[in-house]
Amino acid sequence: MLIAAGSLALGACKTTPKELPPEPTQTPAPTGGMDTVNGIVPGSQADFLAKVSSDTVYFDTDESNIDSADMATLQSQAQWLMQFTNKRITIEGHCDERGTREYNLALGERRANAAKNYLVGLGIDASRISTLSYGKERPKAMGSNEGAWAQNRRAVTVTVQ
Repeated sequence: MLIAAGSLALGACKTTPKELPPEPTQTPAPTGGMDTVNGIVPGSQADFLAKVSSDTVYFDTDESNIDSADMATLQSQAQWLMQFTNKRITIEGHCDERGTREYNLALGERRANAAKNYLVGLGIDASRISTLSYGKERPKAMGSNEGAWAQNRRAVTVTVQ
């Protein structure tokens, strides 16, 4: 009886609103104060990939020199970096599976530094570029043939902030 009286008392306090609140609306995701173009935030890694000719330069076997195709790629990266002067990048050096771990780490570092030095020569501040060597630890292509090795001898540019 006591429970029924309590339920009745609580039910009597319940009122129905005369007007329902408006339906929730979609709020756009914050973009850090920047507009998006085609869903890509300017200055992001996706923007970098969309606007540069490539994020990767490739090397010949046991080489770390920048050839004419690499120059064009790095020039397009430099143009993007000049547009977004607050962005930092990391250049990752990679090698194919041949050679010792130590040799490939050193070669990957030379490759990453070759790309960095070229960008610095184009006017990008060296303090905005860090380098990292993965040696043969992160292959792009699996396989023990020239096709796979050629894809793995590379330096990849990644935006940091």
